Amino acid sequence: MWQAKMSTYLRVVSFCLFLCFFLHAGQSARQGQDVRCGACRALVDELEWAISQVDPKKKIQTGSFRINPDGSQSIKEVPFARSEGHLLELLEEVCDKMKDYGERIDTSTNRKTYTRANSRDGKTMDLSETSFDSRVTSSLKYACETIVEHHEDEIIEFFSHETDNVKDKLCSKRTDLCDHALTMSHDEL
Repeated sequence: MWQAKMSTYLRVVSFCLFLCFFLHAGQSARQGQDVRCGACRALVDELEWAISQVDPKKKIQTGSFRINPDGSQSIKEVPFARSEGHLLELLEEVCDKMKDYGERIDTSTNRKTYTRANSRDGKTMDLSETSFDSRVTSSLKYACETIVEHHEDEIIEFFSHETDNVKDKLCSKRTDLCDHALTMSHDEL
């Protein structure tokens, strides 16, 4: 009798431990996805802003400078802001911008979002529920660097042409870094 109760007790305890582990693992995975999604959306925001700061009239010549057999060259002019060289330059520096972001926790969903700490135009921002610490900065920077390393070609492809909804298309549909259902709630970047 005593052994049967002990066996049942051990099964219940084992099940509870398994359930706690499973729930914690799911929460950790979701938090990891929150960071990756936030880093991707911040990366897109920073790249779009940097591109917008370049004079749209500034052009760069691309193509081959070799002379073809018919005497022509395969050179074309493209906007500098969206040239591959400029985009590669921006990708080298963009993850350093993650130091300008803080973390907010949405109390209704318990999901983390990331907000720029200082505005680019000097306007004051509501940062009352935003936390800033080295943990947030280093997590975002690491996630950003990983995204750039693994998705550099996709990022250049999206930004070499003017495209609408890059955050949604790149971060959710193309790379699956963000939940499709949550993309609307993250647009406060």
